[in-house]
Amino acid sequence: MIRILLVEPMNLLRGALAATLSQEEDFSVVAELACLGGAVDMARAVPPDVAVVNVELLTGDGLQVFTRFSAEQSGCATLLLAGPEASGQLNRALDVHVRGVIGTQAGPGELVRGIRRLARGERVIDAGLAVAMVAAPRSPLSDRELHVLSVAASGVPAAEVAAELHLTAGTVRNYISVILRKTGARNRLEAVRVAEHAGWLH
Repeated sequence: MIRILLVEPMNLLRGALAATLSQEEDFSVVAELACLGGAVDMARAVPPDVAVVNVELLTGDGLQVFTRFSAEQSGCATLLLAGPEASGQLNRALDVHVRGVIGTQAGPGELVRGIRRLARGERVIDAGLAVAMVAAPRSPLSDRELHVLSVAASGVPAAEVAAELHLTAGTVRNYISVILRKTGARNRLEAVRVAEHAGWLH
């Protein structure tokens, strides 16, 4: 029996996926969650063989939670559900040992086959998404600029960002100016959205 943990924020889609997967005799949906927050504790209680996760959840703190989940549940293969617009996030997700990616346009049969392949230890990468991932824009920001932007993403003033990074407020403002120029954003909030959507932020 393949034990499946399903993490999908949309109630309707989550319910449809659970119903579809539960029809398979060799599948058992052990948990259905709307966010990654409870995935670590749930997996401790009922260790899954495969986690089916919406890639949109792997932003900000979600990626950190997922990294912890992957470290604790090394025997669990993860299958991401993603659209082609999430290619940047997919590139980031593959850095944390995701073994499978299937497009949201895939049919139920393809999803079922993908889960079985993952459970056998194979990798599953949707061909269309693979092309989109290769074509995804690479980050124009340096590691330091990405670090500044990740701290600034919380919305705190430049002075607080400076204090956390042990920089002067003027230096932080200079970094933000460079980030806005490189991303084409009008303000730092928009720069954060651009970077998160592209999968550049850790």
